[in-house]
Amino acid sequence: MTTKEHIGFFFKPESIALIGASPNPEKLSYTILESLLNMGFQGKIYPVNPGYQEIRGLKCYPNPGEIEGRIDIAIFAVPAPIVLEILDGPVENIKGAIIVSSGFREIGPEGKEMETRLKEILDKKGIRAMGPNCLGIYDTISNVDTFFIKSDKVERPARGGVSVLTQSGSFAAMIMDELANEGAGVARVVSYGNKVDVDESDCIEFLADDEATKAIALYIESVGNGRRFLAAASRCVQKKPVVALKVGKKEPGARAASSHTGAVSGRYEAYEAAFRKAGVIEVESYEELKDACKVLNRYSLAEGKRVLIITDGGGIGISIADACEEAGLKVPEIPGEAIKKLKEKLPVFASVKNPIDLTGSVRNEHYIYALHEAFREGYDLAIVSLLWGPPLLTPEVAEKIRDFADSCGKPILICFPGGKFSREIASAFTATRMPVFFTPDSAVRAAKVLCGGKK
Repeated sequence: MTTKEHIGFFFKPESIALIGASPNPEKLSYTILESLLNMGFQGKIYPVNPGYQEIRGLKCYPNPGEIEGRIDIAIFAVPAPIVLEILDGPVENIKGAIIVSSGFREIGPEGKEMETRLKEILDKKGIRAMGPNCLGIYDTISNVDTFFIKSDKVERPARGGVSVLTQSGSFAAMIMDELANEGAGVARVVSYGNKVDVDESDCIEFLADDEATKAIALYIESVGNGRRFLAAASRCVQKKPVVALKVGKKEPGARAASSHTGAVSGRYEAYEAAFRKAGVIEVESYEELKDACKVLNRYSLAEGKRVLIITDGGGIGISIADACEEAGLKVPEIPGEAIKKLKEKLPVFASVKNPIDLTGSVRNEHYIYALHEAFREGYDLAIVSLLWGPPLLTPEVAEKIRDFADSCGKPILICFPGGKFSREIASAFTATRMPVFFTPDSAVRAAKVLCGGKK
């Protein structure tokens, strides 16, 4: 049996049991059940708790062994010792487990001993498991949501093309909430915590062949089996981009990672070399990883590093150009023939160098003229910045630029600085699924990812 067959059921389950289910809103399991129901999961849901006959109109079972038929995923929301007790009992019908419970390796020697025992039981029973100390899966393809954080506190993104893999549950919640609020979607988010069994290599091997996943974003505290990770990532990047943020690079962060998931980070230089060898795009910060998720939802990697900048304000164009050069991207001059055509079609005060400054006299069609004449040849991607001051600019410009982006087949990034009013207008772009960035730096960070990452 291949690894993909081993863990594929986590992403297309037909049945889920919730161990420790409760009608008490203060319990984590209450929120998990709410999350599953709100997500619209179409499979069977089995609450398990000997204290109840039914919960939310669903029959409640005293233990998982009483459930007839296979349980694809058993979610464990009970104290750590109870997890071991249940798994060591009659659970032959459980195929996979998501153990959200904490109290294992991350708390010290006693917890580490329990986690060792947990792994022994899982291996003996042939059960694949995510966790412990995790949130589990948020999956817009199979409508599975095992997160125990309410949706009014962490907004759930719509369906997109990027899958996020992370040891940290808080990171998963944070990036999901921000992506949702910025109009970007996800395919699948996996929080696997302490990695007693399923790890990033398992997930990468599955996602490499997953048609719903167009790119993978990784948050890494540690990798247990470096050789296997390298093989999985190398195979995956032949099919789709893999972007990684390695945390715990320095000694204070490594200490924090150890207390967080029990991770042993290892030397950062080894990770850096592994990423480079596998073709993984390494990013330097959370913000850069978030920007990568937004842009890879919409675009494939660029063919080169030549950037065309178009704006209606000269100052911001200069800022973007400086940031591009600093990031190792190129901002080449516009060819002479294109300059001639641009001067014929653009406002008389426009600057037709790169950056192109359309000035405050800009109309919607001027952005399209500039893209059409300058972008066709000589550039690999464009950053289009709109300051929402020019009186003749209207929200319809969003669809015009989106249509051009669809026809040209090259990435076009929207940079939309400004306050509350500008962000309201920027929603016209997010409605067209164009990636929108609110500062020059964030737009350039995203462009850098599309161009392959480090200088």
